Amino acid sequence: MDVHTPKQRSYNMSRIKGKDTKPEMWVRRYVHKLGFRYRLHGKKLPGRPDIVLPRHKKIIFVNGCFWHFHNCRYGNKCPKTNVEFWHRKRTDTRERDKRNRRALRRDGWEILTVWECWLRKPGKAENAINEFLISG
Repeated sequence: MDVHTPKQRSYNMSRIKGKDTKPEMWVRRYVHKLGFRYRLHGKKLPGRPDIVLPRHKKIIFVNGCFWHFHNCRYGNKCPKTNVEFWHRKRTDTRERDKRNRRALRRDGWEILTVWECWLRKPGKAENAINEFLISG
């Protein structure tokens, strides 16, 4: 049983942002600090990538572990209510992500997905971003 009323749950869910989240802002600041300039939320690209570096033909997605079904302890948590709905919703999101990444690669884009859990240990995110933008 949910601890919130349907109205409270609806309000809570409506407050969850899709853009300008804390993890996304951290990645944006870090990429900018490295000297890269970018576009945000590429509206004409599949999946509307969070960070688009057109000059380098590179894209960075910043994904929440729960919402995108990441294989980590945060992404593997399953809600105890409305289990079927949440499983379907998260599975559909994962499949949509795969389709979008495939389409982007077909168009010649290189892609990095930064997971929310990586930001709990910033060194992991920094290393991945450095390798992707500088070394790669």
